[in-house]
Amino acid sequence: MHAPSLVARSTAELLGTYLLVFFGCGAVHVAVLTGDLAGLGQVALVWAIAIMVAVYVFGGISGAHINPAITLALAAWGRFAWKDVPAYIASQVVGAFLAAATLFALFGPMLADRERIKGVERGKPGSEITAMCYGEYFPNPGKFAGGASVYSESDHADYNQLITPTAAFFAEFLGTLILALAVFAMTDERNQCGPAARFAPVFIGLTVAILICVIAPLTQACFNPARDFGPRLLAYVAGWGEIAIPGPNGVGMVNVYLLAPSAGAIAGGGLYTLLLRPTLPGPA
Repeated sequence: MHAPSLVARSTAELLGTYLLVFFGCGAVHVAVLTGDLAGLGQVALVWAIAIMVAVYVFGGISGAHINPAITLALAAWGRFAWKDVPAYIASQVVGAFLAAATLFALFGPMLADRERIKGVERGKPGSEITAMCYGEYFPNPGKFAGGASVYSESDHADYNQLITPTAAFFAEFLGTLILALAVFAMTDERNQCGPAARFAPVFIGLTVAILICVIAPLTQACFNPARDFGPRLLAYVAGWGEIAIPGPNGVGMVNVYLLAPSAGAIAGGGLYTLLLRPTLPGPA
């Protein structure tokens, strides 16, 4: 049996990331624009199930990385070929962008109505409350999106002081470190306490869910550069402009949502590969 070609695997990564972002960011749209998903836990559960679906559908073809940070970590620790990394990452970003475009087409009128209710103009300060359906912001601006009260720029400015760029970087670094640690451990055949291969996606998805429950109030819980950048790019071209890229935090977009998850995933993979895996029983 021949292994799938790079084209087939890249296509699977594109489609898998599309599903992940369509369902995950779709849940964010519903929560922000309608309030019909009550509480962070429900949104986190949708993300968890989205991961499970994407991995079960496409994992047999590409491994279902569906995340550039995981792709980089697997390559860094010898579990994936570096030569295939660019194709995987490009496919993941394209899949995320296309999912965001689909959501924009579906929810466009609701986005405009939410901006009307809150008294904000798309592309101007305050429109983070709808742009957050695509790219991510720290602290999470979701508290200003709900209800019928008019948006307060001064209240938001005070709220933004509650988390520094350094704290946001650390939150994303730590969250993705834990995610990568879980991925490496749960997909290692030597780990006798790990879930059976067909159940690993369930526990990886649940790992993401519990991370979202803790970290989303701080940074919206990215852990995935494609999940942020693809939708953020869509928001930029769809009218949010500088609110989307670079965003009100400037270089923080790059540091917190691109570099921190990548570094965290590589660190988490290294923690498992160098410190934990050598202690497992059985042949190396």
